[in-house]
Formats: sequence, structure tokens, C-alpha cells
Amino acid sequence: IKQKKRHMGDTKHFCPVSLKEDFVLYPGLQENGAKYKEKIYYFSTSDNRDKFLNNPEEYVAHNEPLQAPPLRVCLLGIHGAGKTTCAREITDKLGIFHIQFEEYLQELILPKTKRKVGPPYDEDHEDDNKIPEELEDLSQTITKTETEKTEQEVELTDEEQAIKANLTNNTELPPEVLDKIVPDWWNKEPFRSTGFILDGFPRTSDEASYLSERGLCPDVAIYIQVEEGDILNRLFPPRLKKWKEKRLKKKEYKKKLKELKAKKRV
Repeated sequence: IKQKKRHMGDTKHFCPVSLKEDFVLYPGLQENGAKYKEKIYYFSTSDNRDKFLNNPEEYVAHNEPLQAPPLRVCLLGIHGAGKTTCAREITDKLGIFHIQFEEYLQELILPKTKRKVGPPYDEDHEDDNKIPEELEDLSQTITKTETEKTEQEVELTDEEQAIKANLTNNTELPPEVLDKIVPDWWNKEPFRSTGFILDGFPRTSDEASYLSERGLCPDVAIYIQVEEGDILNRLFPPRLKKWKEKRLKKKEYKKKLKELKAKKRV
């Protein structure tokens, strides 16, 4: 039996309430369908259907077609897969924002930590605050009051502590912290009307569930899969270069230390 063609509403099979309130194209479900002015609308939830039926004119097009949201992409992959490189090229071509999630977290706590935190950066600063025994009598640069002042500057809030733990130990960020960061990229300007590539988020199934539960839907999620050998070839040379530079600095430091000892004896 030939079925009669359905006349879909302005948003077709996407939920008009999600588009209006959250500015996302959220697929509607047939079981949450409703008819208005001889057109069929599908909704993501029964609550959204009820909202529409209470005030349908709020969610349909009038003089102009409804505006579709901009492109929003989640770019995923393991460390060294080339996410950031790909994201930069795509954002340059499409004119959308590039949000590198880990770098964004670093910027949130950088005013207090004064430097980036986490395993890649801790290696560079592991000896920053240690005064060698040989220089204890020579070094007079750090006073007690200066040390206390530094400790006050790095006192972090609970939210900042959670961010630091995430960067340092890969501890998952609680939803209340994510609520202060992630929704703005969907709901506030200039991201809301321009679009973005979110580089490195979500990283876990819990973070993916977080986006779903709050209706923060990307238009597409891209996972970059790379062979381990390719990642090794990409990451090992710069790491080796950094190690050689560190060894050279240590050699120069020992030379200066020897000169200071000689001056002290004189």
C-alpha cells in the first residue's frame, strides 16, 4: 500500500525546540512526534514536544527560514596523532574557532601556577626550586618572605585544583567544573554563531555522556587513527633534541658551579 507522503516541518527530522533553545540540530524521535498546521515535527524528548505544543509559534519559521547552527566538530585521537595540526588547517580553511582543550585548561590556571603543569612540563622544571648543597652558602636570592608570597600566589580554588589534577594525573573533571567551561562554546558568542573544532574532547565515555546529557551535540566526531611507529617517528626526534639541550645546560651549570667554588676559595 502506497503511503501518503509526510509533510515535515521547518526543521525536518531535527527537534525544533533544541534548535531554538540550544542552537543544535538534535535528531527527533518518531514516538515524540506532533502535528501542527498539517506538518509533522519530531522532538528529541517528550518534554520538548510538550513545550512546542504549548507555544508552537515560538519554534516555527515566520518571515525567514530558521537559521541552521554552524559547524561544530569534536576531533579525537591519542597523543601524537596529529589532532592539533589537522585542526589548525581545517579552521584556517573554514573560518571557525580552534579550541585545544588541554591548552585551554592550562590557560585557566596559568595566572596562579605561573607555568604549565603536567608530565611534559614537569620535566623541564624539576630542578627549578632546588638549591644545590654546593650553592647553599652562595645563594641569597630567596628570602623567607618571598617564599611565603609565592605560596600565597599558587593557592588554588577547588575548581582550579580539579583542573590541575586533570593535567597532572589525568583525573577526570567533575561535571560541575565542565559546566563552567564546555557549554559556553555552544551557547555564547562568538563560538555560538561561528562554530569550532574542539580538539581533544571528549576523551572518555563519561565525558561523551556529559555532552549527550546536556544536549551539547557536535555535528561530527572525527577520530584520527595512527600507527604506533608513525607516532614514534613524530615524537621521538623533538624529545631527543630536548634531552640533548638539557644535558648541555647541565654541563654548563657544572662548569659555572666549578668557577663559583674557585672564587669562594680565593
